[in-house]
Amino acid sequence: MQNILGGLFLGGIGAYGYMTDWSFKQVSNQELNLQKTNFKVPKIDYDTIREEIEEIIPNQDHDDGSIGPILVRLAWHASGTYDAKTNTGGSNGATMRFPYEASDPGNNGLQKARKFLEPIKEKHPEITYADLWVLASYVALEFMGLPKIPFTPGRVDAADEKECPPHGRLPDASKDAKHVRDIFGRMGFTDREMVVLIAGGHGIGRCHKENSKYEGPWTNSPIGFTNLFFKELFDNQWNEKKWDGNKQFEDKNKRLMMLPTDMVIKTDENFKKWALLYKDDPEQFSSDFVDTFKKLTELGFTPNF
Repeated sequence: MQNILGGLFLGGIGAYGYMTDWSFKQVSNQELNLQKTNFKVPKIDYDTIREEIEEIIPNQDHDDGSIGPILVRLAWHASGTYDAKTNTGGSNGATMRFPYEASDPGNNGLQKARKFLEPIKEKHPEITYADLWVLASYVALEFMGLPKIPFTPGRVDAADEKECPPHGRLPDASKDAKHVRDIFGRMGFTDREMVVLIAGGHGIGRCHKENSKYEGPWTNSPIGFTNLFFKELFDNQWNEKKWDGNKQFEDKNKRLMMLPTDMVIKTDENFKKWALLYKDDPEQFSSDFVDTFKKLTELGFTPNF
């Protein structure tokens, strides 16, 4: 997935946060949703938009011939800024359209995903960017083998950059278990859900050195949704890669990679028990990922119609 959970939805879903001074007034989702109070929802043909998204997913000029993973990462990173305590950030607002959030190091490379979707937005101006990004991620996951994900529309687009969340809310692939729990716990996720989101995001796509200073895919099936991430993690021997990029691990054949936060899933006992469950039960993993990813993309968003 180009740079979810590439890198969380870390490193390659490519997520690497850095704290930055923030002087804008943060706008809560409650305030943002007030914009919808007297908003009459336009008639939108979501089935047609779904079909048009599906048509653009195969792309021989992009990684592994598919833009599916980067569409998932776009929605993941747009949603993964949510803070439950302040009810700010999240998919509502599509604030990555603005330079401040787009410049978060964790979002490097995601301008490609936004550009891929722009012709569909121009053809269907009635759909908000916030809804389009989420819908595109659902269609991409379905294209990669998951069942149809029920889509709930009604997100609004933020008016300006003042509504962007601060940098530093996305996962940092170089960190430890405490960091993972801090980042995902801020959004309200359990250990089990953390494992689901990291593995689901990293089971597709790949990292790019130019975006994240990490490089390579996690599995040999980067454009299909499987539980191979867990099999590779536990069945391979992983050694630290000797190179000029960030610390990462490689398999003995030097074709696959794991990030420090991926290795945490193997070494932390509570994460590990869930990972082993999903290693042996791909159907449960797919089912739990659908539920948890939908939850992620709806954080801070309350439809009022």
